Amino acid sequence: MTCRVGPRAAGTDGSDFKHREKVAPQYQMSASLKSKIRKLNLVHLLLWLLVVAQVTVNKLNLVPSNTVAEPYRWEYPYLISLFPLVTGSLSLPKNNISYLVISMISSGLFSIAPLFYGIMEMLGEAQQLYRHGKAYRILFGWAAVTVMYLVVLAALHVHAWQIYYSKKLLDAWFNSTQEKKKK
Repeated sequence: MTCRVGPRAAGTDGSDFKHREKVAPQYQMSASLKSKIRKLNLVHLLLWLLVVAQVTVNKLNLVPSNTVAEPYRWEYPYLISLFPLVTGSLSLPKNNISYLVISMISSGLFSIAPLFYGIMEMLGEAQQLYRHGKAYRILFGWAAVTVMYLVVLAALHVHAWQIYYSKKLLDAWFNSTQEKKKK
């Protein structure tokens, strides 16, 4: 029936679509934002798994220490960033506002704060690499500080977008609940 060519329903010329119901904009936005947040959660999980893999491989001595570097101190608190990921994922199916708020706050505390600490912690080593070309930690043949700065940069972007989209989703959910209260 949506096609302009082909068979039509009897008694219509195809211009009777204006009376049909439309999905409210806040519900369209909610579905779109949920999809974006799910994709960001997947990237967050992959980054988290990379950090877990490095910490685990090093702590269990699965590979020689000249292949995988000793983890930085910021990587341990970053492991808690699974909590905002889980609460954010739990908030999406039933539009649970409280879980989404907890996810946003804990994302700042357990995800972004350790990353900023990591930037400061690795700064001296990055300057040493830049000035003298000498890397003290090696990660699969690369300077660990370079690889970890790339991970930190990607993670900061992911978490910033997660918080931004979560805030927009929260606004969309509040708009829909306010309209329900008016009726």
